Amino acid sequence: MDFFRYIGPGLLVTVGFIDPGNWASNFGAGSSFGYSLLWVVTISTVMLVILQHNVAHLGIVTGLCLSEAATKYTPKWVSKPILGTAVLASISTSLAEILGSAIALQMLFSIPIPIGSVLTVIFIGIMLFTNTYKKIERFIIAFVSIIGLSFIYELFLVDIDWPAAVKSWVVPSVPEGSMIMIMSILGAVVMPHNLFLHSEIIQSHQYNKRSDTVISKALKYEFFDTLFSMIVGWAINSAMIILAVATFYKEGINVNELQQAKEMLVPLLGNNAGVVFAVALLFAGISSSITSGMAAGTIFSGIFGESYNIRDIHTKVGIGLSFVISLIIIFLISNPFKGLLISQMVLSIQLPFTVFLQIYLTSSKKVMGKYANGKSLKVLLYLIAGFVTFLNIYLFISLA
Repeated sequence: MDFFRYIGPGLLVTVGFIDPGNWASNFGAGSSFGYSLLWVVTISTVMLVILQHNVAHLGIVTGLCLSEAATKYTPKWVSKPILGTAVLASISTSLAEILGSAIALQMLFSIPIPIGSVLTVIFIGIMLFTNTYKKIERFIIAFVSIIGLSFIYELFLVDIDWPAAVKSWVVPSVPEGSMIMIMSILGAVVMPHNLFLHSEIIQSHQYNKRSDTVISKALKYEFFDTLFSMIVGWAINSAMIILAVATFYKEGINVNELQQAKEMLVPLLGNNAGVVFAVALLFAGISSSITSGMAAGTIFSGIFGESYNIRDIHTKVGIGLSFVISLIIIFLISNPFKGLLISQMVLSIQLPFTVFLQIYLTSSKKVMGKYANGKSLKVLLYLIAGFVTFLNIYLFISLA
């Protein structure tokens, strides 16, 4: 079937929002607020499907990633600050991914977090600098499958109040003191670097150089790839919160570090649960580190009007900046779990800038031609951008 030829880019993006930062946000949300924040995963995923599908259109139609298009079609005083903050967001992402892998290595082998972080960067660097897109895609699909199976296995071991969970998926509520957690979940699901990454992966196929028939088919099948992949991510993120509710919230325990979560799961669910948790976290950290590195290379090279190319100096510098600065921060922070949560909040704060940039580009007939956003889609996209901006303003007011 033609559909299966288009599967891959969406799953590369999916792994970005089932990363260690999500683990921290989801376990923190479930253990502190029960099922009540499941709606954030649902609304974030709906927003993500719309945004990722829209940015993929940019790559298919123009043959440019979001960073390249911004450099080409917007003034420097607009593109430089936004892309600069996007680089900072990619560093924040890499911080969470590397830190998550290091925490998993500490759980499994008692390796100190700084050493585990260095080992992770070395391993990911080798993978990025020696593999093609297709090889990396296959690694990602395998990792996502293992993570999903791990959490499905975990859910069979606990008692779940499904009526309460279903209600919380669709009925919003904002418990007192939950705003930072809501922003962390939002930033962990709708991630700026994934918008850049998706447009890069799609544009690498160079559909724009083929006929309108090929472009139309790519646009159609890309939507199904995105929808399928995002539903997988929604299910896994939801499973994390539900698992946290069943094992921690019901016991009156707040999770404030991932190591603590693993130790609690052992007596509550049996010895196998702790090992499964740590292995799944390791795979999540490794796979998401790959995509965060690719995103950093994409954003940085796009500033110079170039596509992601692992042989190009700008791509290498982008990846290097992301990993090296992340390592330096990891060596300096004292609370890894809090670092994970803050990293996700940073992503949420940068998100409106990237989203408004994306809407401008995909709505422009100069950029997209006849494939530019229609009026109804533009309204929907601006509503999403406005909602994210409102949440950020609300966050700052609540912290004041």
